[in-house]
Amino acid sequence: MTISHYVKSLFSLDTLDTRFTTSQGSRQPTNEPASLDPAKAPLNNGLSASKAANQLEGSSRARWKSPEFAFYALVFLVAIPLMFKSAYEVSNPDHPNYPKFESLLSSDGWIFGRKVDNSDQQYAGFRNNIPYLLILLLVHPCLRKLFQRIHPSLQSEYATSTNQKPTDTAAVGSKSEANSRFDGRVSFDLYFAVVYLFALHGSSAFKVLLILYVNFMLATRLKYSYVPTATWTFNIGILFANELCKGYPYAGFARLLQPWPDVADSHSSSSSWGSYLDSYGGLIPRWEILFNITVLRLISFNLDYYWSSSQSNDNALEKKQLDPAALSERNRVDIPAKPQEYSFQNYLAYTLYAPLYLTGPILTFNDYISQTRHPSKSITRTRTILYGVRFLISLLTMEVMLHFIYVVAISKAQPAWELYSPFQLSMIGFFNLHIIWLKLLLPWRFFRLWALIDGIDPPENMVRCMSDNYSTLAFWRGWHRSFNRWIVRYIYIPLGGSGGGRATQGRWGTVRSMLNMLAVFTFVALWHDIQLRLLIWGWLVTLFVLPEVLAGYLFPKRKWQERKDAYRFICGVGAVGNVLMMMAANLVGFAVGLDGLKGLVHGMVGSYSGTLPCFSPSRIEYCVQGR
Repeated sequence: MTISHYVKSLFSLDTLDTRFTTSQGSRQPTNEPASLDPAKAPLNNGLSASKAANQLEGSSRARWKSPEFAFYALVFLVAIPLMFKSAYEVSNPDHPNYPKFESLLSSDGWIFGRKVDNSDQQYAGFRNNIPYLLILLLVHPCLRKLFQRIHPSLQSEYATSTNQKPTDTAAVGSKSEANSRFDGRVSFDLYFAVVYLFALHGSSAFKVLLILYVNFMLATRLKYSYVPTATWTFNIGILFANELCKGYPYAGFARLLQPWPDVADSHSSSSSWGSYLDSYGGLIPRWEILFNITVLRLISFNLDYYWSSSQSNDNALEKKQLDPAALSERNRVDIPAKPQEYSFQNYLAYTLYAPLYLTGPILTFNDYISQTRHPSKSITRTRTILYGVRFLISLLTMEVMLHFIYVVAISKAQPAWELYSPFQLSMIGFFNLHIIWLKLLLPWRFFRLWALIDGIDPPENMVRCMSDNYSTLAFWRGWHRSFNRWIVRYIYIPLGGSGGGRATQGRWGTVRSMLNMLAVFTFVALWHDIQLRLLIWGWLVTLFVLPEVLAGYLFPKRKWQERKDAYRFICGVGAVGNVLMMMAANLVGFAVGLDGLKGLVHGMVGSYSGTLPCFSPSRIEYCVQGR
């Protein structure tokens, strides 16, 4: 393999996720990575050859050698270095605001003696534990192989999986082998998950297991028609209760149970057992912070079980003449598991599946059961290694940014915004948003890599960042993509979706779609955290989607077929507005908050004198000194 071929493979969509290069309704992808020849490569989104040809006929010619492209290349060569230079300058020790955020920087940097901006607690928890996570990434698959060797009922499965050739699908895909694989994987997943749960949360693991048990009882013991309402009520209530009760400390239960609350000695003795249990909090004592991801799996199990009552796994496979060992992702998600597979053991193994327990990506119950029984053919050693290399490149990119661009610490310190030029302020917001994107991408890709090594293929969570996507709607489909797909399946479509689409419902369809989107983002904001700033973020996201919807009405693409160049420029203007609105929404929700955003905006557009770098009165002295 040549270096160029390797690089193309490394950054291909097929390496990132085969779901992007294979139709979701077609069979599973082959074991080999997609061809790099455009004429032979799988078509994105599953387009047929005829549709692809029609799109090519209607597309514009390439402009690589045109004056327009030369101008864009010049702007790129000038603007991008200036953007990085501006963010680097505000992070230097000679900037007057540096003392205000210096205390937030860590001195354990490893790149050219620079300090590192490890002030984001969410990412710091991941970054500081990378060595231990890598050990776990290696130990977990080894323990599974050891379990397969010593478990009597798995001897035949292990022999088959190690001795059979990949092309011998008849033996590997047989029903007995599939059942053996399923039983062995679920058993190991359950045993490892329980140990993993107690190691993470200590005595609080009992609280997690109790919540899981109650949710399971709601799905399997209530009357059929009550299950959806009970499921949503219980799980949304858990989100609020976890936040309000701070994880239900045992000491609080002890005080409630004591018979004589007015007696000091009795109070001390009866609450001692609660404090004793609270002292064993595990590696992550505040279990409730990360429980939101588990809530999604609880809802997934209950609703998949609810919908399975009106469907039949065997009938669906027979009617569609599908091979259960080669189902597409859509079929894995839509076709229900067998009735006996909605058991408490499988439910626990799914909800506590170690590689995806802490952060996801989110896998539906039906998909988990299908992949546990039949390995996904999209998982190959080559794809997994390339995906791991991509993760390391992203990790190194984040390290370089945290060592040279301290925008996170600047945002947290709330410095004197007037000391920054409008361009510097905009770059603080711009790079802050990119760091938010990276700090979420890295944990999601790490845990997906762990799942791939373990033989489960969950969806890729991060597709494009805002610098490579001019559409707000498309950006949100690619940001936390597995969550987006979960929302569509379990919330948006049950609410009615777009109301039949723009073509059939007209304005009412669009209004209904926007109302449903408002409900979705309200849930998303509450799901992230019970905070006003996140609720405002959810509403801002919905508000900022509206201009794109309205622009679609004012400038429909079909009416601009004869003026494609003008349409491209209109889209370019809209792209700038979309990026600015995404910056604003995410800075409110995840960085500086509403007050911090006001300071940034005021510094950028608050006065006419602030439009030039050295004409703001508070910056005159700073500029005159030649800094």
